[in-house]
Amino acid sequence: MVKTAKLVIDGRSYELPIVTGSEGEMAIDISGLRKNTGLITLDPGYANTGSCESNITFMDGEKGILRYRGIPVEQLAEHSTFVETAYLLINDELPTRKDLTRFSVMLNDHSLVHEDMRAFFENFPKRAHPMGILSSMVNALRAFYPELRERTDEEEINITFARLLSKVRTLAAMSYKISLGHKVVYPSHKLSYCANFLNMMFDSPVRPYIIDQELVKALEVFWILHADHEQNCSTAAVRLVGSARVNLYAAISAGISALWGPLHGGANQAVVEMLKGISDSGGDPAPFLSRARDKNDPFRLMGFGHRVYKTYDPRARIMKKTCNKILKTLKRKDPLLDVAWRLEEAAVKDPYFIDHNLYPNVDFYSGIVLRAIGIPLDMFTVMFAIGRLPGWISQWKESIEDPKWKLHRPRQIYLGSREKNYIPIEDRGKDPTSKPRS
Repeated sequence: MVKTAKLVIDGRSYELPIVTGSEGEMAIDISGLRKNTGLITLDPGYANTGSCESNITFMDGEKGILRYRGIPVEQLAEHSTFVETAYLLINDELPTRKDLTRFSVMLNDHSLVHEDMRAFFENFPKRAHPMGILSSMVNALRAFYPELRERTDEEEINITFARLLSKVRTLAAMSYKISLGHKVVYPSHKLSYCANFLNMMFDSPVRPYIIDQELVKALEVFWILHADHEQNCSTAAVRLVGSARVNLYAAISAGISALWGPLHGGANQAVVEMLKGISDSGGDPAPFLSRARDKNDPFRLMGFGHRVYKTYDPRARIMKKTCNKILKTLKRKDPLLDVAWRLEEAAVKDPYFIDHNLYPNVDFYSGIVLRAIGIPLDMFTVMFAIGRLPGWISQWKESIEDPKWKLHRPRQIYLGSREKNYIPIEDRGKDPTSKPRS
């Protein structure tokens, strides 16, 4: 028997179906609301609105749970690689050894980018932000790599997925090298996905880059933790733009643009900037905590709290452990980490932050991890985008294959002027009560 909710409007009752998910979460299906009642719901920011049914990622903000295709993110961070996790998200199953080898070969085969794309990089203004460049370059990929008419639809889609996953990594490293005026380093078939990226970023003819497996593992963990996160801002953008049946490159470009925002993908960069501000002010977090508690002060404590998590972000625990491990391995003392520890210790004991569920999130530690790896600050959000790519692809794929697919078209409640007449330009600005001259 289907559970229903009763909605009463002006004494008339309407039955609305209740949908139950595999983990017991429930939703009221309002898809027929406007047709049956003439009304819509109003939910600014969509905090209480489900836009789709999905099999990809499960989150429980109250319990601090995050799973990809049912597998806890903690297990994937410990045992999996980023490539294996990407395969899981896109294909709904862990790969066999044969599957993983085939997928890795595809990533290697498609890792190079068209040489003509270099001209795009060289003609962007020098001060252009890497996220703006990446969004534009991903959109341009469609022109360089059009549809493969000789392939089946499934083959073409799989090649497109591999092409994006591989080339975005190459584009990011290439943009960094060109920004420095250095020689571009090409991907190597001898290196893994993450090791290849680090080598393309930091190898140099005068100082060959030595692959450190601890840094490779740290990057694997960073990208795995960011691979998907349910219907967040950028994922919703990919699904919304994709609902118009645009090509995958255009949909992913939209996701990159959404991720660019400081309240989304730019948060890890904002955390490091905040920690530097605290450090430069003497390292005492108390004044900053006081400002964060002041409702009249626009200052925000970056890296604390989350739209969904009402307890400790499960990714933050993993990233904190990774952060400690690589700093110990590298025997590198980061003064910002000392500030971060003091800030976290004070915040988690503060009644205001406890009452408002403002616990450290993944961004609080990920910026320090990226600093330790050697990633420059303005590339932090690009790193997030590379990690989120498998999630965007899997969400786009699921939405395209959804038999209930609809073009996304939110409604609104209009609060503007009611109908009024057009005023000729010579009469505008006059007192409407004044009488015309005779």
